[in-house]
Amino acid sequence: DSPEDDSHPSRPTHAPSVTRDQALLEVEQVMALSYSADQVSRNKDFATFTDTEIAQARAMLVSLKWELGTRATKRWRQRGDRTVDLRRTIRQNLRYGGEVLILPKRRRRTRPRPLVLLCDVSGSMERYSRMLLHFMHTLAGSFDHVETFLFSTDLTRVTRQLARRGVDDVVPTLPRHVPNWAGGTRIGDALRTFNTDWSRRVRGHAPVVLLISDGWDRGAPERIGAEMARLQRSCYRLIWLNPLLGSPQYRPLTKGMQAALPWIDDFLPVHNLASLDALAAHLNCLSAHRPIRRQVMPRSTDSGHLSQHDQAHSS
Repeated sequence: DSPEDDSHPSRPTHAPSVTRDQALLEVEQVMALSYSADQVSRNKDFATFTDTEIAQARAMLVSLKWELGTRATKRWRQRGDRTVDLRRTIRQNLRYGGEVLILPKRRRRTRPRPLVLLCDVSGSMERYSRMLLHFMHTLAGSFDHVETFLFSTDLTRVTRQLARRGVDDVVPTLPRHVPNWAGGTRIGDALRTFNTDWSRRVRGHAPVVLLISDGWDRGAPERIGAEMARLQRSCYRLIWLNPLLGSPQYRPLTKGMQAALPWIDDFLPVHNLASLDALAAHLNCLSAHRPIRRQVMPRSTDSGHLSQHDQAHSS
């Protein structure tokens, strides 16, 4: 007899069986790993983001719901069940001898609330600037009425540049439009330029203003306080986004930040994807009325997140 051929090892006639419980366990493990990786990404500081993570973050930003609500205009709409239109009531009831039989109703027309973005691109903000520019580009494409500005020592309007769709083509070109990019910071001077030259374009429309900065400044704190007060009076909501606020150890103790705090309606972090998710939810839930603005310093600056409500009740 010829020897046995060992070149083809014997194969099992049946594949090893996998129980339903084992399959479910494997699925749960994969989902847990995916969830864990997602949580790490959401909580990772923007300062350490890679190019790949920035690209992934852009997709997440676009998927968020960005809304600011509407504002009532001075014009009235002859519909609805809100306020009685006195003029139309008199005119339409003349045919009944003055007896009121018809009560025409009216309500104010509404328009989307505008947004103003003011972003610090000085040296102290450099490690966050790239991701924050992508964030600004997302917002510029999410609203119809957006004005965007960058500042270091001077203020530069970049509304037209950020209105373009190609973010990869737009963001790398922005530094050459801004004098002293990644240089020193003069927040008060930048705000003065905005208040003097630009705010009149949106002042009558009560915009929401997002001011993005770490608060480090080389200028006079008094100017920051004066210009912040002026800016707050001209807007519906003044929100300061600070990337350093994401650190539990951070305290807003710099002179510039101390000068600005009394005039901030909401003081929020902007250092990772989770903070932007929370910001989107916050913007979507802005109340129909302006916040109560009692201009007092917070009792303590130890708390991380200060809202106007916290400031108003700190005295």
